[in-house]
Amino acid sequence: MGVPLRQQFTVAKYLLQQKFKGNQRYPLVLMLEPLFRCNLACAGCGKIDYPDEILNRRLSVEEALQSVDECGAPIVSIAGGEPLLHKELPQIVEGIIARGKYVYLCTNALLLKKRIDDYQPSPYLTFSIHLDGNRERHDASVCQKGVFDRAVEAIEMAISRGFRVTVNCTLFQGEGAEEIAGFLDHCNKLGVEGTTIAPGFSYEHAPQQDIFIKMRESKQLFRDVFKLGRGRKWKLNHSSLYLDFLAGNQSYNCTPWGNPTRNVFGWQKPCYLLVDEGYAPSFKALMEETPWDKYGNNKNPKCANCMAHCGYEASAVEDSLKNPLKAAWVSLFGPRTTGPMAEEPVPEYEVPAAPKARPAIPIKAVD
Repeated sequence: MGVPLRQQFTVAKYLLQQKFKGNQRYPLVLMLEPLFRCNLACAGCGKIDYPDEILNRRLSVEEALQSVDECGAPIVSIAGGEPLLHKELPQIVEGIIARGKYVYLCTNALLLKKRIDDYQPSPYLTFSIHLDGNRERHDASVCQKGVFDRAVEAIEMAISRGFRVTVNCTLFQGEGAEEIAGFLDHCNKLGVEGTTIAPGFSYEHAPQQDIFIKMRESKQLFRDVFKLGRGRKWKLNHSSLYLDFLAGNQSYNCTPWGNPTRNVFGWQKPCYLLVDEGYAPSFKALMEETPWDKYGNNKNPKCANCMAHCGYEASAVEDSLKNPLKAAWVSLFGPRTTGPMAEEPVPEYEVPAAPKARPAIPIKAVD
């Protein structure tokens, strides 16, 4: 597990406090999106499908830090858009660190060389750099050649400067287990602290819809990857039971409140992946007024193939608290890669029936 012990201790302490207080719903990570503007137009992204009026909006330093205080989560993931385009981002990061929160600054790294001097190495700050596989795969994913090499340069520079660095990888259709295993080997060689890896979510507003992997295919793909990973000492930045879930060995319901989102519109319902469900004016309103029982892969067709860590990592962490021996076993021996998979939840919504075949029309030969 690619997470320092100091951070693990902070998160464990926070979780135990929530249990002691009897809180049933609590955030684990705040997803802070201070802008939607980006310097790339990726095939699988639904975040830049807005007019310039919206893309030009920014959360102020005060709004961002107020959101951190409202939420109270021990970890803040700053995403977008491309966060490094925000001119006041260094002040936002500094304010979050001053509050003793861990910051994962998610970036495509194209601006990192230019902006690196705006930040100081800290155990509370991690640059989470977006790489969707090897050079050819990543450049195709972001629809621009040369981005992979620039990102790798930025990774090496940030590590040499003493910064914590992780890689954030999203998998799409056409990925092969050998290819993914080779990419994870490369991440090890780069010396990053860890890698997050998950199948892409099919954003309704994404420009390409045929690139997303279905749930069953994802689980088999991860089994094949983990089988190849035996003994290769990959540093995966996930809980052991989330990895077991990816391999099809756990059946979880989504925990969308575990990773609440604050962006330029407000607090997004129910999570950052569903963009048309509305917004709450405050974190308190988000937690109390969102109809949480409407969401999850068996509750809502929009969630049907989702396996994203923003929803299921919190579910896995909750299971780890309840079943520490199971979590420890998977941590020691890795996810199971053979045998039957856990049953997938039965949809509680109406699944459209397959179109009926038309009756054959008799044709008579004419002499």
